[in-house]
Amino acid sequence: MPVPAEAAASRKWYHISLTQQIMLGLLAGVLLGWWINEYFSVKGLEPAAAAAAQAAQHPWMEWLGVVRDVFLHLIKVMIAPLIFASVVQGFAGAGDMKKSLRIGAKALIYFEIVTTLALVVGLFVVNWVRPGAGVTLITSATQSTAGLAKPQTLAEIILHMFPVSVMDAMARNDVLQVVVFAVIFAMAVIAAGEAGKPVFQFCASLTAVMFKFAGLIMKFAPFGVGAAIAVTIGQQGLGTLFTLGKLVLTLYGALVLFVVGVFGLVIWIARVPLRPFVKAVREPFTLAFATANSEAALPKAFENMEKAGVPRGIVGFVLPAGYSFNLDGSTLHLAVASVFVAQAAETTSGIHFTLGQQIGMMLVLMLTSKGVAAVPRASFVVLVAALESFKLPLAGAFLILGVDALLDMARTSVNVLGNCLASVVVARWEGEFDDKKAAAYAAEDTPAL
Repeated sequence: MPVPAEAAASRKWYHISLTQQIMLGLLAGVLLGWWINEYFSVKGLEPAAAAAAQAAQHPWMEWLGVVRDVFLHLIKVMIAPLIFASVVQGFAGAGDMKKSLRIGAKALIYFEIVTTLALVVGLFVVNWVRPGAGVTLITSATQSTAGLAKPQTLAEIILHMFPVSVMDAMARNDVLQVVVFAVIFAMAVIAAGEAGKPVFQFCASLTAVMFKFAGLIMKFAPFGVGAAIAVTIGQQGLGTLFTLGKLVLTLYGALVLFVVGVFGLVIWIARVPLRPFVKAVREPFTLAFATANSEAALPKAFENMEKAGVPRGIVGFVLPAGYSFNLDGSTLHLAVASVFVAQAAETTSGIHFTLGQQIGMMLVLMLTSKGVAAVPRASFVVLVAALESFKLPLAGAFLILGVDALLDMARTSVNVLGNCLASVVVARWEGEFDDKKAAAYAAEDTPAL
């Protein structure tokens, strides 16, 4: 609802929205990180002076790391109860098992189509720009993959979906296992009839409380975001913005093309109301970009997408399921990164990677990227597996790792954006998207403090 004129007039100048606070925190973090990196730089110093500079820098980095990690810990602690309660309330509230299964099937179909398009866009852009042309790879004996987990096979992904212990799944914040358990539990609540009503009411209350919990934590977001970016810039310097600049710009350009072209087409086909959607995703998108962590954006995405007209049951299933099956940004990044290495290998050793081989690699990535969320150092692990499968030098993956922080910010924010859009598409597909609620949300003009 619009804010009354007298309320708007009495609003203090410093009452800015959460999005604006986060952007200010992001800017302050960049400046602080730059100052730390420059003032305590160890470049060109004698060993003793370099050690002293490193020691002086350490307290700054340590306490900024504490602020960043406290924020991320508080975000992560709410994820499992929020997902569980939301899914159970949404699915059990529908009272229809067939409907729940239908929503799941539609979401998976949409996920597969969009992630395939992400691969196509990435393959097109990287072959057009050719960021790896002229890059020389230097193999090092220290570049070992022995400590990395292996990407999961299709059978392992399916088995991994079903938890041995729900408490263990929640403790590890394994989103997919929590969702699967919650869906089956919701079906049991429906089947229990009257006996299941107290459980349903408890989950409804828990969801409301967790949204309030999220609102309290979001007040700390500008500080957490600022600290996160300050640590990154403080450790790597603004020079990271220029290292392998062509690759970074290629990925960012490909993601912009994907968002405008593919997401724009989806928005047009699904008749997604643009103003409320943009309002709903701007804060989760900013959080994901600044922290390079999808989990940091999940609670706010839950809350905002429901406000923007998506039913809670659909939000509760689609957003968490997208963490494993709809990582559009990560999938596009894998396409760009793998072909970048192939182009660099051609420059270094004359290995020519044909278009047919590139398409074969994309087919492999379509499968291995689906298990990306369950693997430590996910995108890097999947990239290494793809390079090994096609006999491409692993030195290229380690070269990319030097600017992975910048790449991760972009792909993570697009992952969050894609999953928010998916929830609207599935709601529209089900005929349950609330246009009136979306219009009312877009008309609101209250500061998100």
